[in-house]
Amino acid sequence: MSKVVSFSNKKGGVGKTTSVVNMAAYCADYGKRVLLIDLDSQGNATTGLGFSKSALKKSVYGVLIDDEKISSNVLPTQVPMLDILPANVDLSGAEVDLVYKRNREQILKNALAEVKDNYDYIFIDCPPSLGLLTINAWVASDSVIIPLQSEYYAMEGVSQLMNTISLVKQHLNPGLFIEGVVITMYDGRAIVSRQIAAEIKKFFKSKLYEIIIPRNVRLSEAPSHGKPILLYDPKCVGARAYKALTEEFLSRQK
Repeated sequence: MSKVVSFSNKKGGVGKTTSVVNMAAYCADYGKRVLLIDLDSQGNATTGLGFSKSALKKSVYGVLIDDEKISSNVLPTQVPMLDILPANVDLSGAEVDLVYKRNREQILKNALAEVKDNYDYIFIDCPPSLGLLTINAWVASDSVIIPLQSEYYAMEGVSQLMNTISLVKQHLNPGLFIEGVVITMYDGRAIVSRQIAAEIKKFFKSKLYEIIIPRNVRLSEAPSHGKPILLYDPKCVGARAYKALTEEFLSRQK
């Protein structure tokens, strides 16, 4: 039985997709069977693993809207033991289409029952919003990882995010919890980065991962080559950080 983890933040551009893609790749590299679900209509996790979302016929949209099986839409990636349920251009209309579906908050959860025994971990890349796609992810998940950028507006929207998670926990998924919070895009030279990191640590306490992800050019280059950092430049500082973060994540599972 797999553990399902959503990567969420209401704010875009905080390293959410970078985190889910690279942690999924490193988990697979450590011998875990991993499925990454791209639930963000931008499809960045899909392209970041080497797929053209405009060329894909199979996608998570078919699972959510057309009641297709996940196993019929999953694709193997270039990382052994890592599969992806990709997003294509159709997903941009899914929020509207879901409104008319019965038990619309439970669709992804019900669909995952088919493949839960096939994976150790299922990671979900959520859209930067609190709409029906994100609600579906949280209802289907055991826990949530929140990537937070170490910049001035980092905490903006976090209270709303936490409140919405609390509501989902109260009404739809009593077992949902915050798996952890990871600081991303950290610049140790900037005073504001150190100040914001201190505030995040004060707010989240033990939920905060010790490993901090630095700003790194190679990390930002990797998606344009359709590769996780593990394959693009495994020796760069960003790769070492995500490898260490994945080790910390896996150690917490024990």
